[in-house]
Amino acid sequence: MEFNHVSVLLNETIGSLNIKPDGIYVDGTLGGAGHSYEIAKRLTGNGRLIGIDQDEDAINAATLKLMQYNERTMIIRDNYRNLVTRVKELGIDKVDGILLDIGVSSFQLDTKERGFSYMEKDAPLDMRMDNRNPLTAEIIVNEYDESEIFKIIRDYGEDKFAKNIAKHIVNERSKGRITTTGQLAEIVRHAIPKKFWIEGPNPAMRTFQALRIECNKELEVLTESIDGMIDFLAPGGRIAIITFHSLEDRIVKEAFRRNENPCTCPKDFPVCVCGKKSKGHVVTKKPITPSAEELERNSRSHSAKLRVFERIAE
Repeated sequence: MEFNHVSVLLNETIGSLNIKPDGIYVDGTLGGAGHSYEIAKRLTGNGRLIGIDQDEDAINAATLKLMQYNERTMIIRDNYRNLVTRVKELGIDKVDGILLDIGVSSFQLDTKERGFSYMEKDAPLDMRMDNRNPLTAEIIVNEYDESEIFKIIRDYGEDKFAKNIAKHIVNERSKGRITTTGQLAEIVRHAIPKKFWIEGPNPAMRTFQALRIECNKELEVLTESIDGMIDFLAPGGRIAIITFHSLEDRIVKEAFRRNENPCTCPKDFPVCVCGKKSKGHVVTKKPITPSAEELERNSRSHSAKLRVFERIAE
């Protein structure tokens, strides 16, 4: 299957990075290289692009997409949590821009064997973004205890029926291992009052999101990565992050605010005594969202939000 993915907020993201022709830029979620292609074609001379992705299919697709710019690009297969370490290994101390697009690609959703979609009936319960990851959604569903499953669906899926869904999952797995997306979607459907799955979105949507986040440790990776990436920016460098649900957006928003104003002194202190200095400023006081035209072209962009932070000299 061809790696197809429509890059969300493409023009807005490229514009927000203030790309310098001789700058160094890192795309930590390379995907099909839609964003990276636009960065690479704007580089000249000593300009350089490093693309990172943990998905083998993405790496293969991006390599082809960026072939005409291979003299100025480097592609690395890894999780973006290791971005700073891997780029420093190339002898680079600072970069001019970092991009993260924290979403599931259309390819991942539409490839049945990946097990991301609740629309498939007999796909394996996989949900890994990296096939080297030993943890799958099937393991979570069948081997985590009920309280763990409840917390995952409650916290990562923000589902008010999490307790009942977890109970139904445990009851069903006692009859036999749950192995397919269709089995799980049906279990969730029966755990939710009928009026909610008739009138609203697919009742399995939140559970599938929660399991995917747990399987790939998505929120943990994002939380642990932002500060280090900001430190890795050269003065005037920018980090642009696209998120697709409130949990991710909240992490980015709070991290950017903390780096803009890290002072921990009580508000009634006349002067700062903690010694913590601002690392830069938030460029986007409110997140940038897709235009009406983009929403019409790409329905999967509807929840996307772009936030940008700019580094200042210490």
